[in-house]
Amino acid sequence: MQTTSKHLAVHRLDLGYFIRPASEAGGPQPRVEPALAYLVEHDRGRLLFDTGIGAADPETEAHYRPQRRSLQAALAAVGTSLADVSLVVNCHLHFDHCGGNPLLAGTPIVVQQVELATARRGDYTFDELIGFPGATYEELAGEAEIWPGAWVVPTPGHTDGHQSLVLRGPDGTVVLAGQAHDFASHYSGDDLARRAARDGVAPPLPDYRPWLDRLAAFDPRRVYFAHDASVWEPPHTA
Repeated sequence: MQTTSKHLAVHRLDLGYFIRPASEAGGPQPRVEPALAYLVEHDRGRLLFDTGIGAADPETEAHYRPQRRSLQAALAAVGTSLADVSLVVNCHLHFDHCGGNPLLAGTPIVVQQVELATARRGDYTFDELIGFPGATYEELAGEAEIWPGAWVVPTPGHTDGHQSLVLRGPDGTVVLAGQAHDFASHYSGDDLARRAARDGVAPPLPDYRPWLDRLAAFDPRRVYFAHDASVWEPPHTA
């Protein structure tokens, strides 16, 4: 039987936004994307999933024009502080997801082994966001239940070491998907492609991310994302 946290609350944190240029947005205009993190209140303590947009070099700043909201202010808005955070999980280590990590020196950071190795090789993120004094990593090589009812599940694609967090609470399962999909609509499309394949619909059918089968096995009632304020919910409940 899958374990469940007796107490579970998830708070979405607004940590600002950035401007994705048209050349990356796939259209004629740039796109403004939020930088969202999540504070999880759990039986074991408070867990932070992603930490916001870090300082970048002038070229990157000009390219993405980030507008930051401090992690301290975002936490204060939900009645907590940096000192209350006992664990960090980064979906991956790009600068717009791990920017607040240096503020949490000494706090364990859960990351996939391949993700940290890639980041340490350079030309991936900003070194000061990875190798800061007091940086403490708990490296995983695949799926793990890190707290009762809290699973880290590898969801590669955006990066080889991308991971999502699955949380089972008294009223069902929530998935913090990070940038496993850029948008809730993309997740929905993959979920429907999976459903069609399982229903035996004849090809051609669109491909979907193979790890979606694992996430679906948790029967999520809600899926949250890092760069989309929309939330996926199943079209029906069993």
